[in-house]
Formats: sequence, structure tokens, C-alpha cells
Amino acid sequence: MTLLVLEVAQIIPYTGSDSVAIPLTFFDLPWLLVHPFKQVFFYRHTASTREHFHSFILPKLKSSLSLVLSSYLPLSGCIIWNPNELKPSIVVSQNDAVLVTIAETDSDFSHLSGYGQRPASELHSLTPKLPFSDDSAAVFSLQITLFPNQGFSIGFAAHHAVLDGKTASMFIKDWAHSCKQQHIENNTNIFSLPPPSLDRSSLLNDVTAGIDEQMIEIVRSHREDKSRSLNRNIAGEIGDDDVVLATLVLSGDDVERLRERCRRRSRDDDLHLSAFVIAYAYAWICFVKARGGNGERLVSLLVGADFRNRLDPPLPANYFGNCLYSVGCYKRKAADFADGEKGFVTAVEIISDLVKSLSSPSPGMMIETIAQGYAIGFDSIGESSQVGTVAMSNKFGVYESDFGWGRPVKVDFVSIRGEGIAMAETRDQSGGAEIGICMNKTDFHLVFSFFNNGLQQN
Repeated sequence: MTLLVLEVAQIIPYTGSDSVAIPLTFFDLPWLLVHPFKQVFFYRHTASTREHFHSFILPKLKSSLSLVLSSYLPLSGCIIWNPNELKPSIVVSQNDAVLVTIAETDSDFSHLSGYGQRPASELHSLTPKLPFSDDSAAVFSLQITLFPNQGFSIGFAAHHAVLDGKTASMFIKDWAHSCKQQHIENNTNIFSLPPPSLDRSSLLNDVTAGIDEQMIEIVRSHREDKSRSLNRNIAGEIGDDDVVLATLVLSGDDVERLRERCRRRSRDDDLHLSAFVIAYAYAWICFVKARGGNGERLVSLLVGADFRNRLDPPLPANYFGNCLYSVGCYKRKAADFADGEKGFVTAVEIISDLVKSLSSPSPGMMIETIAQGYAIGFDSIGESSQVGTVAMSNKFGVYESDFGWGRPVKVDFVSIRGEGIAMAETRDQSGGAEIGICMNKTDFHLVFSFFNNGLQQN
């Protein structure tokens, strides 16, 4: 794959901004040392010659980005951890900008935007770097890559301590809406969607101050030097074609058949059998079977949920930031999930219970025990041979992001590894789920085999 960087543009918010510092909350702090999350949106547009792209498409993407950044100011800032402050803040200064890399590639668009095996390194090359140092870390950066006469991709890298998947999806859709409106109306002042809420006062008070301190100690305890550095734990570099990213698809019919299998075989009449639960449970048993090994080995599962409407008082649905809380099933025996149909039902029952526990928590109790919950989770994961996690959601509507040249033909969450999966809705039908996975080719073939064979059972 050849990638030619043509430009690194600085896109400043259209309205400018005064200098502002926004403290991180206890929902943000656990993500301080996590590697950036990255996503790529592929847009097929065979009319995208070099001339058309640079004279028509790119200017509209840049101008609409400047407009939408006026409502998403934290994206243009940095995380700063001052020595005299307990915790870091997002600092936005005058003329801060989002860096946008403009590139061109000779790669096959249809291959990279497909569902089959693709080299993870090539997908990562469609996303930008996110600079960081001991005392400063960029929040957000973009890369727009032209595939001449085929289409283009939009990739981003985001610091997870500033925003979660819901906020990132909200931003991309708002940017797409703004760009499409320009495209249709040729009017740079159209922006009709409600802006994100930057008010986090309900998460910054005397009650939460102690939780912040506990969260900082947990974060520092997982650094070898116990420092306050913003240098994060970087995932291993993906440098060869042996690591592939692929997307497994459960259609709406597949989900319904798996749902019926659970109903017939489970003794629990009150299972939460959403497409998310079914897809996660099914992918998880395939991972456990593919790993094989001693059935007594310990494995763990994590389920996270958006807590915006579960707090007291609730946060706005368009709250900007992290508002995730995770619960887990820790240190179960691998054999519990590898035992044929029984393993699938066991996984569904466990994930169903975790989802239900997140659906109706005691808000006060959750706030008081959040740090303890993270500490237990971190420690238990360290003792597990295999850990299941889910990034994104099949409810974020990633395929709704139309910039004016049609919906994306494919969306990939490229920062997953191992037993982590990325969830999205199916592009062209309802009721199903796309499951993104990233692993070496040998493991993928095993997972793929278990995945397909399992769907053939009655």
C-alpha cells in the first residue's frame, strides 16, 4: 500500500474561542492511559477524480468541519495536567485547531472497505497520529484519504479520556449534516441540529471530588513508575499483514434464530434478548472455542452502558464527554462457554443479567462505588487468560453519516485487538449486528469457522 500525504491542514473553529479549561470527570479518568480509539468511514464516489476531490469535495469537508467545531470546541484542545492540579483538564486556547491530514492512496477501495480479511496495518494507515507527551495530549485528529476514481475515507483518532463512542458518533453525524446542508443549499450558515451539551457541573461537585481522587490513584497504580504522566499505555504496533481486521455479520434473521434457541434452552423466562446481547454472546463463545486450551483457565466478560439517562439528575442525551460505566463477570472457567449450545445459553444468561443490572441501578450507590468497581475490574482482568469487551454499539447509527455523497459503504473501528469486538448496526437491514474483530489470521480462521458452523445448527 502506498500512501502519499499531501497536506496537514489546521482547521480552526469558525467562531473562534476564548481560552477555557474543562476539568475531566470521574467518568473520563479511567481512560487516561488507554490508547486512542480510531474509526474509518468509507465513501464510494467514482466521480472523485483528483481535480473534483480537491476543488469540490475537500473544500466542503473543511468548511463544514470549521462550522461544527464551533459547537465541539474541546476537540480542538489538549489535555493538560498541571503539577498543582489533582487531575488533568481539557484546555482550549485561542486559535487552537484540529489537525487534518490530507492523503492519497493507490489501494483498492473495494477491498479495504469490504467485510473480509484486510491487513490491519493498512486500515490504521487511514487514520492519523494523535500527539502526546508527559504533560500534554492532543484530543482529536482527522485524516481524509482519496482513492482516485473510487471514493474517499474519513478516519479519526480520539483521546478516550475526552469522549466516548456516543459523543464521537454524534460529532461525525453533526459534521456530516452540516456538510450535506452546504452541499444542498450552498449556504455555509446552515446548522440546524442541537449543539452538544458541554455542561458538566453535576459531575463536578463536593460529592464527586473524593471519587476523582480515588480514580487518579487507580490510574497511577497501573503505571510502572506511578507517575502523573499523560504518556499512555500504547497497544503493540501492528506491523505485518498477519494481523487482519474483518467483520462478521449477523442478519436480523440470524439474530432471531439464535434468540429462539435461547428461549427453548434457557430456564430463565426473563432474559434480555436484544441484538446486542445475542451478538456479543455468540461472538464470545466463538472466541473461547477458538482459543481452546485448559477448560479450567479463567476468562472474564465486560459490559458497558451509557449512563447519561441513568444518573440522578440525568445528563442530557447530547452530553459531550464520557459517561460509560462497566460491569463484569470475572474469572469464570472457559469450559462454561465452550460446551456446545449450553455455552451459548450460559453466555446469553450472563450478559443479559449484566445488561439488566446496568438498566436499573441505584444512582446514588453507583456514584459512591464507581471507583471501587473499576479497581475490582482492573485487578480481575489481570488474572484472566481471556477478556471479552465491546466497543461502540449497534445503536449509534454510524451508517447515517451522509456528507452529501451518500451513506458510508463501510465503517470500521480499527483500534480493537484480541477478544475485543466492535459493534455496529447492519448497514442495509434492521435487527442485525456487525461484529468487527482484529486478530492474527490463524485465530481468525478458527473464529470464522465456529461462527459459520454455529449458525447452521437448529
